[in-house]
Amino acid sequence: MDEESKVKIEETVREILNESDMTEMTEFKVRNLASERLGIDLSDKSHKAFVRGIVKSFLEEVESKQQHEEEEEEEDRAKEGNKELDDDGDLIICRLSDKRRVTIQEFRGKSLVSIREYYKKDGKELPSSKGISLTDEQWSTFKKNIPAIEDAVKKMELRI
Repeated sequence: MDEESKVKIEETVREILNESDMTEMTEFKVRNLASERLGIDLSDKSHKAFVRGIVKSFLEEVESKQQHEEEEEEEDRAKEGNKELDDDGDLIICRLSDKRRVTIQEFRGKSLVSIREYYKKDGKELPSSKGISLTDEQWSTFKKNIPAIEDAVKKMELRI
């Protein structure tokens, strides 16, 4: 088999494999589909062995890619493992008390910094209406003004 034929067969077999439901596809089906597309009889021993090698290589690549993705997901989970999530999946930044906490949450496509009281119901901690949720812009404004807030608190403490 010449090099040009090998390249065409490999490209066709890989194309078929990429398009296929791998739970239903067999080497025999792949070989028959490739034969139809290429107009070449791939049923002799050398062609069967060549197609088998391509299928095997493809499956190894898919498995390797899946393992790599799973490892990356595990690394991501490990990184997030240090982060605490609440029952709604929101990131808990800190607990201010048993009932109050600061979380980052998504609401209608926007990230919010939420400072809120929580209550327990049916074993779950749920957010109450007591609290505030700030958009990115509001949080930035608040953060810039923290020194002024700290100064005002110190002045109030001196009066008491």
